[in-house]
Amino acid sequence: MGGMIKFNIPGIGEYQIEYLAMDVNGTLALDGQLLDGVAERIAALRPSLTIHLLTADTHGKQAVIDRQLELNATRIAPGNEALQKAEFIRKLGCEKVAAIGQGANDADMLAAARLGVCVMSAEGVAKQTLLAADLIAPDILSALELFLNPLRIVASLRK
Repeated sequence: MGGMIKFNIPGIGEYQIEYLAMDVNGTLALDGQLLDGVAERIAALRPSLTIHLLTADTHGKQAVIDRQLELNATRIAPGNEALQKAEFIRKLGCEKVAAIGQGANDADMLAAARLGVCVMSAEGVAKQTLLAADLIAPDILSALELFLNPLRIVASLRK
């Protein structure tokens, strides 16, 4: 269980993020393989945030990824995946959640979260997810590092 990351964005307000919810395939993994550097950054975030993985387990390799990250992902049932992900965020408490994703079924999750981050991906990025995000990161490592260095978020979103 993590703690909390607090920061204030001028022109927007105070953020108190307790949870980081992330899509897996396309975001943290490519073709079912965890991307290099992700495990280390997630480990570094554990003291500050409670991490949740949301996946439909498209490639059937989530059990391996769970072991690599020392997490148990929440499996999303086929059909209405976007709705299920957004509902998960609402149950955590939208104001306390940051979310990271890139696929079409991540758009509602990013919109529901207090801070939605869309990552550019080798799988591509769904237009609606890009538009639902508060912030766009060039890759997952950069996105995770935002939460290790929250002043980067402040610098990008201040008005």
